[in-house]
Amino acid sequence: MYESIKELKLEKRGRILVIAMDCPPMNSPSPEAHTELAQIFELINHDRETDVVVLTGAGEKAFSAGGDIKRMMERYENNDHTMWYYQMLEARHIVESMLRLEKPLIGRINGHAMGLGATLASLCDITYMMANAKIADTHVNVGMTAGDGGALTWPLLMGFPKARYHLFTGEPLTGRQAAEAGLINEAVETFEELDEKVYGLAQRLADSPRVALHTTKRAINLVMRNMLEGLIEAHLGMETQSAWTKDHYEAGKAFAERRAPKFTGE
Repeated sequence: MYESIKELKLEKRGRILVIAMDCPPMNSPSPEAHTELAQIFELINHDRETDVVVLTGAGEKAFSAGGDIKRMMERYENNDHTMWYYQMLEARHIVESMLRLEKPLIGRINGHAMGLGATLASLCDITYMMANAKIADTHVNVGMTAGDGGALTWPLLMGFPKARYHLFTGEPLTGRQAAEAGLINEAVETFEELDEKVYGLAQRLADSPRVALHTTKRAINLVMRNMLEGLIEAHLGMETQSAWTKDHYEAGKAFAERRAPKFTGE
């Protein structure tokens, strides 16, 4: 069933499926891993041997640190609209397939979650995070609209005032702050405690009445899907507008050159 999944690391623990993003050094998804993220959750819906899913990052440094600035620069310099089209198509599939996933999805946020990583974390059903790790949607800081998740999910989880502040500024929250704000469920101090919380709950859910559990998950997500219907396309359209601005290119150049960006509004 999962023969096409090569970049994401899959581990079966009874009726629990663990998905680990393993793209050193910060688990920023490669193009291949991004494609697999757009496929994996739909595959899981057809897996009768899996009742609960855990999403995490490999190692102890990062859950996922977002996009690859170098690839962003190459796409802009090459005027590669085809690459961007497929990237946005996959982004839509990731968000929509996570919302359509019929089985509980537990986020094991083992380190920093930035950009896409923050979006993935916010789309999990129940999320545990290391207390000192940081989570941020930094799209605006790199000259892009927070369109592929943050502007959709953050206001629902933490309220519009807090979401506006963090999406406008890109200012990160620690795991403790994220728990207090309602962005995640709980922050923990040690990796041992993280595993106890995540896998303890995963096993508890795996031992629950299957049909009742899965249909309750579907019922809750139907509310979110109805609220977000049509918004994903609009948000990704706004992100596309920003992806071809000079300010976006300047943000990438400044990052590569380790200097402060000079934005012009173009």
